[in-house]
Formats: sequence, structure tokens, C-alpha cells
Amino acid sequence: MELVWLCGFAFLAGLVDSLVGGGGLIQLPALFVLLPKDVATQVATVFGTNKLSSLCGTTIAVVQYARRVPIRWATILPATIAAFIFSFLGARAVTGFKTDAFKPVILVLLMAVALYTYWNKNLGGEHRPKFSANRELLWGVLTGMVIGFYDGFFGPGTGSFLIFIFIGWFGLDFLNASASAKVVNFATNLSAVLYFAATDHILYAYALPMGACNVLGSLVGTRLAILKGNRFIRWFFLFVVGAMIMRFGWEVLSGGVGK
Repeated sequence: MELVWLCGFAFLAGLVDSLVGGGGLIQLPALFVLLPKDVATQVATVFGTNKLSSLCGTTIAVVQYARRVPIRWATILPATIAAFIFSFLGARAVTGFKTDAFKPVILVLLMAVALYTYWNKNLGGEHRPKFSANRELLWGVLTGMVIGFYDGFFGPGTGSFLIFIFIGWFGLDFLNASASAKVVNFATNLSAVLYFAATDHILYAYALPMGACNVLGSLVGTRLAILKGNRFIRWFFLFVVGAMIMRFGWEVLSGGVGK
């Protein structure tokens, strides 16, 4: 029965993640709550199972966006390669640190992102890239390095931070930013999955059915994004960031533990 519930949460996570990121906000807590207790205490295994399921949905989102949205591949591909490498390095580095110390910092950043997005009504409404090709390439690689390492090291909110960077710094609109973020996020997920698979930390009996449901959710989410456009994605983005703020706020105040 827990697999049925997990598949339902995976569908919802795929839908949300394909739109604005933040699918882990739904799927990861569900795994911790619904998996058998002897498995749920194995944090690396829970994360590995979550990542494989997420990778399935992210892959489909990339394919769907690439068919319908003009992605700036000359910038995004180098950023994706950098993100892949640095996500692996972040996953390796996390074993020596206590990541709970970073939660107050992430909470402040999320609050800043939400306020900035809310007060700037035109943010992400128009597609006006700011940089020349060479500068965009440089900033793309730097973004891939930083966000890739963050996703491997800590993780929550990666997709939403990517979207905000592509909008606020690169000048993309919400639809193009969501498409670009999914490509980079695909690389960070793939890197993490390879690491967890190599260390035998994936429960395939759960991850594969959840991955199929994540794919279905991702298909629905990308179609909504393309049909509804920037205004819909903007408000959905604010909703998801607000949910992440509440989650991190609760964890910081209560001393809740996570990755």
C-alpha cells in the first residue's frame, strides 16, 4: 500500500518539479514517512531512491521543453557539463560536513527570492537576454558549478534557485528559464544517481514505479507550463518557494534534521 501512496506523491512531485522545481519538497518527505522504518533510517538510500525517481521525470521534462522552447544550447550545455561534475564533487564532500548548519542560510535566500519576485511584477514576463554570447557562456558555466555543487552537497530548492538565476541574472522569461533549469537539473540528478548506484544506495523496487509516475506528472507539468505561459508559472513559482520557506522555517525552529 505504501508504494501506491509513494507513486501518487511521485506524480505530484513530477508535476511541480517540471514547472518550477521543488519536487523534492514533496517526494523526499514522503519517502521518509512511508518507507519501512528499517529502510527510512538509511538516509543515503532514501536520497538515492528519490534521485532516480526524479531523474526519470526530469529527463521527460527536458525532452518536452526542448521540442517546444528555444533553449540556448551554446550556453546551457557547458553549464550542464559543469553542473554534472560539481554535483558529483558536492555529493562526495557532503560526507564530511553537517548540512543542518546551512538551513538558516537557505531560508534567508528563499525569503529574499520570494520577496524580490513578488515585488518585481514584470520579473520573468519578458524574454530579454542580457549578455553577449561569450559572457553568457562564462556565467552559465559558473552557474553550473555553483548550483551543481549545491545540489550534490545539500539539494533542496535547486530547480527554483536555477529558475530565479536564469530570470534575474540572465534576463530570461519564466518559460525559457524553466526549460533551461530542467536541462541543468537533469545533469545534477544524473550525477547523483550514478554516485548512489555505484555505492548501492537505490531501492529499485520503489524507485522505478515512482519514476514512471514522476514521468506522468512531468508530462502534465510541462504541458501546463507551455499552454499557460509566464504568468501562471510566476504564481506557481511563488507558491512553491513559499512552501519551501515554511518547510525550512519549521526545520530551523524545531531543529528538524535533513540532508
